[in-house]
Amino acid sequence: MNEKNSTNSSKTDWDRLRTMSDEDIDTSDIPELDEAFFAQATLRLPKGKVPVLLTMDEEIAEWFRRQEGDFRINLNNALRDYAESHQ
Repeated sequence: MNEKNSTNSSKTDWDRLRTMSDEDIDTSDIPELDEAFFAQATLRLPKGKVPVLLTMDEEIAEWFRRQEGDFRINLNNALRDYAESHQ
């Protein structure tokens, strides 16, 4: 994201969207999903997680705990980014 894009504020009326019911949503431009669609569809489940016991430096663990969100998810994402960048 460049600086020009990151300074623009959203023009979406989030309060209105939060209060909308399902019936209020216009789906007229979305095609119906028929039997042909489901006959060719593939169910894709997310890959499972593996429990791991991990020992790390205390200051690294504390840094992850101080970050916003679940530190286990953040740690998993950091390790995934590292692994993907080193393939």
